[in-house]
Amino acid sequence: MADVVWSIAGSDSGGGAGIQADIKAMQSFNVHACTVITALTAQNSLGVEALNAMSTGVIESQLQALIHDMPAKVIKIGMLANVQQIQLVAEHLRHYKQTWSEPPVVVYDPVAIATSGDLLTEEDTVDALKTHLLPLVDVITPNTHETQLLTGVYLIGPSAVKEAAQKLQSFGAKAVVIKGGHWDFPKGYCVDFALSAEQEAYWLGNEAVVTPHTHGTGCSLSSVIAACLAKGYPLKDAFILGKAYINKGLNIGRRYGEGIGPVAHTSFPEELQYFPQVIEAGSWLGDELELETPSEFNFSAGFASTGGELGLYAVVDTLDWVEKCLAAGVPTVQLRVKDAQSPTLEQDIETAITLGKKYQGRVFINDHWQLAIQHGAYGVHLGQEDLDKANLAAIQAAGLCLGVSTHGFYEMVRAHNYRPSYLAFGAIYPTTTKDMTGQIQGLEKLQHFVPLMRDSYPTVAIGGIDLTRAAQVADTGVGSVAVVRAITEADDYEAAISQLQVMING
Repeated sequence: MADVVWSIAGSDSGGGAGIQADIKAMQSFNVHACTVITALTAQNSLGVEALNAMSTGVIESQLQALIHDMPAKVIKIGMLANVQQIQLVAEHLRHYKQTWSEPPVVVYDPVAIATSGDLLTEEDTVDALKTHLLPLVDVITPNTHETQLLTGVYLIGPSAVKEAAQKLQSFGAKAVVIKGGHWDFPKGYCVDFALSAEQEAYWLGNEAVVTPHTHGTGCSLSSVIAACLAKGYPLKDAFILGKAYINKGLNIGRRYGEGIGPVAHTSFPEELQYFPQVIEAGSWLGDELELETPSEFNFSAGFASTGGELGLYAVVDTLDWVEKCLAAGVPTVQLRVKDAQSPTLEQDIETAITLGKKYQGRVFINDHWQLAIQHGAYGVHLGQEDLDKANLAAIQAAGLCLGVSTHGFYEMVRAHNYRPSYLAFGAIYPTTTKDMTGQIQGLEKLQHFVPLMRDSYPTVAIGGIDLTRAAQVADTGVGSVAVVRAITEADDYEAAISQLQVMING
């Protein structure tokens, strides 16, 4: 199925929000947008002058035309102007979810109040939304006003935001993204909250962009989320990319009439300055949001420099392969010992470190940071789950380099909190060396990762890369290519190393 997204929403005659904004945002992420118009608004930059709801017959005809030819991966819903529209759309969604071979993901942006303060839907629609629509919604993206309208929870602090998200889930919505643009907490910041279907809660935040040109921000954010979900991105990535897209659009938005201008529409965000911070316990924003700090808090940021890109990067699990790779001129090697209970673990790590010094290569130790510190390793490589467990302060104090794995844009921005020595991105392709179900990134994402991070960190691509794929990976501009089987399972490993070096170094 092609990356088709439907937008069921109202038309904005001023071109800044509604269907018009949805199409622009979706096309920025290279998905095809189809539309079902629910209302024609008469509005300009000064406000909404009239709202003309489409009849259910007109909406039905649009839906039927799309069903027979262009089914959607994701259906984004915006303005539903009355109870009859809500009931009709809900009936269709229920049918799609029950009968389509690939049931669509439903993203709902509850357009009840415009940024200008105008009420855009009839007052008696709230009960109908809760009864008919919300049980079919996969992701709901209300702003603070809409959250309060739907839940009755006044958002006076972080705990109230969580309570409201849980209440929306109790109505049937699976995942909740509460947009904080109107919240202003902490003062001068825009902080957004997400609660996944699996009950994972997380916050994103950045300094508020001071601009009057905010028309269409809500529509555009939810449309980016819908587009990214259609491309197979997890919600965390879709959310953080949507935030970066909006932040850039707010920075360069301009006025076209006498009133408020629309958020600008650009392209896939590749500039780190527009990305929000992943807010973690112990940070200033984390304290403001009352995030519980672990009893053993060992956060540190800013680790030793590698002195440049890492080149060919071999990931191996034996000392024999550590020495073979270093002796053959591989500049960077990682020892990944899978058996943490191995009786020779410490001896193997100590020997690998010694080999690195002997051949003047960079040897990273995967996971076992205590032993790496004890024996003076060049560096340590940690996964995302290890960042909460390892004593980062001790690693930093020992002067070790730190590499961090990332499996998407959310994890990438989270890793940026720690200012590591390098960032690894993967898995680029499926691999047999590690279960990466749901975490295959592909070349398209790698092409966005490289320009986003290369000015700040040495970059590494990893996962399923062999001799037939290495040249394509290197063509993205990534600074290092990490391989496993491409060397260890080669008929002639030295020849394989030489070929890989040529592909990476040009």
